[in-house]
Amino acid sequence: MITNKTQLSGEQSKSMSSYLSPLVQQIQPSGIRRFFDMAAGSKDIISLGVGEPDFKTPWHVREACVYSLERGFTGYTSNAGMPELREGIANYLHTRFNLDYDPANQIITTVGGSEAIDLALRALISPGDEILIPEPCYISYSPITSIGGGIPVGIETFGKDRFKLTAEGLEAKITPRSKILILCYPSNPTGAIMSREDWEPIAKVVEKHDLIVISDEIYAELTYGSNHVSFVSLPGMMDRTILVSGFSKAFAMTGWRMGYACGHPELISAMLKIHQYTVMCAPSMGQVAALEALTNGMEEKDRMVDSYNQRRRLIVKGLREAGLECHEPQGAFYAFPSIAGTGLTSDEFAKRLLREFRVAAVPGSVFGLGGEGYLRCSYATSVSQLNEALERIGALVALLKNERENKA
Repeated sequence: MITNKTQLSGEQSKSMSSYLSPLVQQIQPSGIRRFFDMAAGSKDIISLGVGEPDFKTPWHVREACVYSLERGFTGYTSNAGMPELREGIANYLHTRFNLDYDPANQIITTVGGSEAIDLALRALISPGDEILIPEPCYISYSPITSIGGGIPVGIETFGKDRFKLTAEGLEAKITPRSKILILCYPSNPTGAIMSREDWEPIAKVVEKHDLIVISDEIYAELTYGSNHVSFVSLPGMMDRTILVSGFSKAFAMTGWRMGYACGHPELISAMLKIHQYTVMCAPSMGQVAALEALTNGMEEKDRMVDSYNQRRRLIVKGLREAGLECHEPQGAFYAFPSIAGTGLTSDEFAKRLLREFRVAAVPGSVFGLGGEGYLRCSYATSVSQLNEALERIGALVALLKNERENKA
């Protein structure tokens, strides 16, 4: 056992941090988790911070898992996942989004969508490659790029553009070292979506500069007023795009950690090599549950989406009535109001909201470029909780207005 008093190689022991990888030491702890930790243990706090459905996994999905355990289905599956599940994913993607993948060599099941993204980056990155990341975005993309030896390059998107990626913004960040473009639409944290017309100029830039794309489409089922358009569906984009998705958001299965990736056979084969040496396979009982969700879970999924849509309208209306500008999110389950007019930074606003009004939300600054001046509010919580949270947010905005007037 190593202690502070133990000698190593004849020398006085040094700090354990000296043994850590410099890449890991440079990574900052999650800004989202920092606010979760601040709120931990307080029962009266309303959380708008968690990117997780408030629904339980449908009972028939849980029952399928229980039945598989009772039958003793507890061993490894093939590294890529159960053939039945990969076939189910292929059928689902064809039916819902008109995408065609061969389940034998173009689909791999993973431990959540996060593992799929990590596998894709590790399979593709050579040291010094630049990875283009539209921001504000999911907080994991930059850290796992850095761990893989790549250089994350943020592309700022703007509220005036409804946080859509533009061809001009993408072109401005491309250099001879640019290799991969990571996309996440519908967007966490902004709720932005991309139409086919939005995607077409992006696809032209991707082809012009010979980029590989990782398209994180975990929120594909959560769109309101229009259907999701996968980047893969653009002409010429299927072979150069790795599609990442999973079951966490649409099917309320966050804790099951079930995801998947689809792509060109050579890309999936490379990802599979890493996957088989690190996790072997996704959990067998989770795969059974995922297959049940795809086979018999669409009605429950649709009911959950309808509920999110109701709450989406409620939170946008409430935030605007509270005095905050808020573009209308058309996907995912987040609102991203501007707090710039309050005179506080995102971090300051979120801290005061938590400490004084007992509402947890995430400062936009943790999501990268373009996030400062905004607040991410998840509406995946009950209507009664949302109404109470909106009243408290309105009270803070009014208090800040009075403070500014008193200083004037």
